[in-house]
Amino acid sequence: MGTKRMSKLIIQVPCYNEEGTLGIALKALPREVPGFDTVEWLIIDDGSKDRTVEVAREHGVDHVVSLGTNQGLAKGFMAGLHACLRLGADVIVNTDADNQYNADDIPKLVQPILDGKAKYVIGARPIQQTAHFSPIKKMLQRFGSWVVRVASASDIPDAPSGFRAIHRDAALQLNVFSQYTYTLETIIQAGRKGIPMTSVPIRTNEDLRPSRLVKSISSYVKRSVLTIFRIFMTYRPLFFFNILGSVPFGLGTLLGVRWLVFYFMGSDRTRLPSLILAAILILIGVQLFMFALVADLLAVNRTILEDVQVRGRRNALLAARDEGNDVTDEARETAELR
Repeated sequence: MGTKRMSKLIIQVPCYNEEGTLGIALKALPREVPGFDTVEWLIIDDGSKDRTVEVAREHGVDHVVSLGTNQGLAKGFMAGLHACLRLGADVIVNTDADNQYNADDIPKLVQPILDGKAKYVIGARPIQQTAHFSPIKKMLQRFGSWVVRVASASDIPDAPSGFRAIHRDAALQLNVFSQYTYTLETIIQAGRKGIPMTSVPIRTNEDLRPSRLVKSISSYVKRSVLTIFRIFMTYRPLFFFNILGSVPFGLGTLLGVRWLVFYFMGSDRTRLPSLILAAILILIGVQLFMFALVADLLAVNRTILEDVQVRGRRNALLAARDEGNDVTDEARETAELR
């Protein structure tokens, strides 16, 4: 496939109290990217209480979406996507306000989309060579990426990376239910929806501030594990509940077989507690198997509703463009469009 030329690229930057680093990140962003007629910048102000918005305007940001109060990275990311779509973006690049990602790699990030090879591109960081990543964080990154690969049937090596390029067709189909982060969930959604994805190696800059997501190793581990469990319950419910149900069902079956062996051997002991425990465990396993079937049916229903939602978003987007609404008017509606 040949390289396509597109009209507009918007680089979005979610922000929460970023006056100290935002200027550095914005100075590095390009105003021209090969393959695009226009490059614009947009920040999502997630209820900042410092001079984040003023710093953004001083550095020539084209659009500001204000959420009013702090709603978290996931909601900020989705609000930015909707705003970029309403502004006519063909491709959206998401990057961080702490200048973690090397902005010179943006042309490399969008190239698979221009070539028609993908509609969702994730920048893969050199995790093992990043000095400020602790061994535990590196291990969790590998484990989380493996879980995402299994759940999404993709081969993305760095699932937690926030440096991403998203084609408008992919952006219309994404939803985020997590309150913590969007990174893992959107990759799984893209994989389940058949959105073409790929990954490109990117560079990172020196750490300017501690991560907002990693307040402590214990909280990071807890949230990561909960996110992974929630991902499997949401997107692989049949697999998750069948695995969960097989544990008590298997133990109950083994106890039942043990009781039968002793019974046919003519043991004098009734071993009634073992029989009762076996029955309870088997019943728990059967109930979890039933949950698996119900959850799978609900997942099918959710897929249908998401298809309806995408059509609604397309219609709303076309209507907004026809009316010529700007992002300031539409920012108030972003929460309703999630």
